[in-house]
Amino acid sequence: MREKPLSAVNGFVGLAIILALIGLGAGVLGTTGNGVGIVLMALGLLLASGIVMVQPNEAKAVVFFGRYLGTIRENGLHLTYPLTTRKRVSLRIRNFTSAKLKVNDVEGNPIEIAAVIAFRVVDSAKALFDVDEYERFVEIQSEAAIRNIASRYPYDLFDQEGISLRSHTEEVAAELKADLQERLAVAGVEVLEARLTHLAYAAEIAGAMLQRQQAKAIVAAREKIVEGAVGMVQMALEKLEREGIIALDEEKKATMVNNLMVAIVAERPAQPVIHTGTIY
Repeated sequence: MREKPLSAVNGFVGLAIILALIGLGAGVLGTTGNGVGIVLMALGLLLASGIVMVQPNEAKAVVFFGRYLGTIRENGLHLTYPLTTRKRVSLRIRNFTSAKLKVNDVEGNPIEIAAVIAFRVVDSAKALFDVDEYERFVEIQSEAAIRNIASRYPYDLFDQEGISLRSHTEEVAAELKADLQERLAVAGVEVLEARLTHLAYAAEIAGAMLQRQQAKAIVAAREKIVEGAVGMVQMALEKLEREGIIALDEEKKATMVNNLMVAIVAERPAQPVIHTGTIY
């Protein structure tokens, strides 16, 4: 099914024709009692069944005894074929927020994920006749697409190369939108935006993963501290030798490096030891 436009007469012109037929028929019937008056009135009432009103940002699909005739998109009052049924479909932009889904990422870790989908109907015929309850269809297919995307990538990379759900939100959103558009094209729906709104580890592994993240942060901090400490010790030794403050052999240099590294890297402040000489 594909949407096709349906030509319709202006509704106010149609009302004028209907009233004229009914009035003319009533006049003929009242003056002559002729059956022509009844026919004219019946014709006016028949045309009245073709009056349809279309609100802004909505469409009316016209069906005549099971046959799709076309869709009226222009808002206002219209006169279309009589004895037809008109199915309304909204063309407004709508949001759908999925439930929090529990799925496994590509590494098998259970995670909780949810997304918001902005969409609108662009083909009323597909939405009404190609799928059953297109709004429910959007919900089910959206959840299926979210599960599919979640199973393709890891929650986090932990220094690995690639795309993760947590750190590459734009890439994940673009792929989710493309996947959804492919699924919902059959329903005549255009996906305007698809974005994750909730992403977390499942409760049973949240504690362990938090410890892993904390350990990673501690290791990274230690690397920075050691790197800075080595630079400070090297700078101190070079300055002592350059300015001739003190001459150190290799053994004393090693001792000083050890003491400086301990003082800089240690979490607690260094305790000074005062050498007062040897007491006999």
